[in-house]
Amino acid sequence: MDTTRQNKIAKLIQKELAEIFLADGIPVYDCMITVTQTKVTPDLSLARAYLSIFNAEDNEKVMNTVRKNSKDIRYRLAQKVKHQLRIVPQLSFFMDDSLDYLENIENLLKS
Repeated sequence: MDTTRQNKIAKLIQKELAEIFLADGIPVYDCMITVTQTKVTPDLSLARAYLSIFNAEDNEKVMNTVRKNSKDIRYRLAQKVKHQLRIVPQLSFFMDDSLDYLENIENLLKS
């Protein structure tokens, strides 16, 4: 069960990561990346971000690129939240395939 502080920090990180992917316009990604969910560990040292990727030819390639650039993304995040957090958590990125799963269920129900 997450505490109120964990939830607030998770929402803050989710919002700022979404801005990093959207507004900063990292040119490596030729697709739309949405941060669907963020979870923070109880000691606030690790944040798990779940990403949904649209209009990409190879989602796994985009995820690998995001993981390679995680230090740069963490630095950009630190610049945005430096007044709210003392220590910026380590970031780990995961593919959120819940929309694909939902679409598959809808297709099965239609047929």
